[in-house]
Amino acid sequence: MAVPATARVTVYTDGSSKGNPGPGGYGAVLLFVDAAGVEHRKELSAGYALTTNNRMELMAPIAALEALTRPCQVELHSDSQYLVNAFTKGWVARWQRTGWRTAGKKPVKNRDLWERLLAAVAPHEVSWTWVKGHAGDDLNETCDRLAVSAASRDASELAEDAGFLAQKREGLL
Repeated sequence: MAVPATARVTVYTDGSSKGNPGPGGYGAVLLFVDAAGVEHRKELSAGYALTTNNRMELMAPIAALEALTRPCQVELHSDSQYLVNAFTKGWVARWQRTGWRTAGKKPVKNRDLWERLLAAVAPHEVSWTWVKGHAGDDLNETCDRLAVSAASRDASELAEDAGFLAQKREGLL
């Protein structure tokens, strides 16, 4: 259960991959107004050598929430229905109850990131909002640019997505 939060943070996130799988990246923008009324903005991004779009859609909110240093009220915006619906429609709770199995009794893909995201959500009060991608929302467009830029870095600058590689070896992807 989340600790009562006083700080309010607005977060926008996006993920991208060039090929699915392929090189990928995520972008996040965090906005916070301090007690003096000063707005703070932090942008996060990282790229991976071989991953999927859905994994990057999950990594973006993970990175944003893990960057918070105390419990907060978080309004999280994403253009990923995969991400937003998992929380607003109760998919994650159902997956946990069923031993991380889908309605079709198959293992949930990206379980490693779903579990990491749940841990990142735990100290906060998070509301999930879906935004239409590529529809002119400035912060969503910024996150998209950050994600695409991260995925486009030189191969030597891209991290390894160990979770993707493990799932691939296990035949889950």
